[in-house]
Amino acid sequence: MSEIDGDVRAAKDVAVVRQGDREFLLVGTAHVSQESADLARQVIESEKPDCVCIELDDRRYEALRSEEKFESLDLREVLRRKQLSTLIFNLILASYQKQLGGKLGVKPGAELLAAARAAEDNGIPVSLCDRDIRITLKRAWGALSLWRKFQLIGAMFASLFDSPDISEDDLRELRKQDVVSALLDELGTEFPTLKSVLIDERDAYLAEKIRHSEGARVVAVLGAGHLKGVKRILETATPVGLEALDEVPPSSGVIKWVGWGVPLLILSAIAWIGVSQGIEEASDNAVFWVLANGFPAMLGSILALAHPLTIVCAFVAAPITSLTPVIGAGYVAAFAQTYLRPPVVHELQSVMSDMRSPSKWWGNRLLRIFLVFFLTNLGSTIGTLVGGAEIFSNV
Repeated sequence: MSEIDGDVRAAKDVAVVRQGDREFLLVGTAHVSQESADLARQVIESEKPDCVCIELDDRRYEALRSEEKFESLDLREVLRRKQLSTLIFNLILASYQKQLGGKLGVKPGAELLAAARAAEDNGIPVSLCDRDIRITLKRAWGALSLWRKFQLIGAMFASLFDSPDISEDDLRELRKQDVVSALLDELGTEFPTLKSVLIDERDAYLAEKIRHSEGARVVAVLGAGHLKGVKRILETATPVGLEALDEVPPSSGVIKWVGWGVPLLILSAIAWIGVSQGIEEASDNAVFWVLANGFPAMLGSILALAHPLTIVCAFVAAPITSLTPVIGAGYVAAFAQTYLRPPVVHELQSVMSDMRSPSKWWGNRLLRIFLVFFLTNLGSTIGTLVGGAEIFSNV
C-alpha cells in the first residue's frame, strides 16, 4: 500500500474538523496523482464515514465516469445554446491536464473516481460538492476586463502548443503537489480576479456543501489547494450564502450598449445618406456593407477549409449578424459545418491530443468546426470595422 497504512488521520494531507457532534475528514489530493487516488480510497475504507463528498459537479462527474463522453457530445445542442466557447475552454484545460497526467503515469481525476468507487463499494452515499463548472467559468470570465480576457486567451493558446521537457526530478516534485491548484495559483498571480473565483469562492462553496451533507462523520476529497481554505471556513461555523456564489454576473452595460448601438449607428448612417444624398448613394453604401462583411467572413471560412455551403453561409450571414449582438457569423458557419461535416467517433476520441498539433486542427473535423467559428468571426469583425468606417466617412 503506501506510507499512510495504519492511522490514515496521521497523513499530512488529511485534516480533521469537529463541529459539535459532527466530524469532517478533509483529504487533500493532487488531481493527477496515483498516491492521491490510493490515499482517498484508504481513508474511506478505514473510516467508513456516513457520507463521502467529492470536489466535482454533476457534469464533471459524469464526464469522468463515462469513457465515451465525447462520443455522446451533441454539438448541435452546444451551438444552439451558444456554448462553443465554453467547450473550447474546457477542452484546452482537459488537454493540458491529460498531457500532464500522461507524464505522471495516471489518468486525470483518478483520485476523485477512486473516492467515488470506494464509497459505492462500501455502500456509502456520495455527495457532489463543487459548483457547476459553467457558473465558475462564467463568473471567472465576467470578472476580467476586456484586455485581460485577450491576455488570458493568448496565454491559454500559447500553453496549448507548448510542450516543455520535464525532467525526472520535476516529475517527482509534481507528484507531491496538487498540480492543478498550482496552475490556478499561477493564474491567480497573473490574474488576481481569477484566483478569487477559482479558489476563494470555491473554498466557500465547497465548505458550505460539505457542511450540509448528511451524517455525523463525513469524508471530503478535494484538491490540496482547497484544503486550508475549506478547513478554515468549516472551523468558523459561519454559514455561506450559496445563492450569491451561484449567480452569473450580468453582461456589462457598456458591452450591451456597443452591441446594439453600433448596428443602430450604421443603419442610421445609411438612412441619413439616403435622405441627404439620395437613394442611389444609400444603396451603394449598403452594398459596400454587404461585401465588406461577407468577403472577409467567407475568406475566414475558406482558410478553415470549410464545406462549400458553409462558406456561402458565412458570406450571407456576416452582413446580417454584424447588425445584431444576438448571434455571430461564426456560430452560423459552425452550425452549418456541424450539419454538413459532422465529426466521426475517432476524431472525438482523439480531439485532446490533436489539439496540441497545429496541423491536425484542419484534419480533425471537430477542431475544424472550432476554426470555422474563430476565423469566420474574425473575418466578420474586420468587415464590420472596414464597412462601418467607410459608411461613416460618407455621412
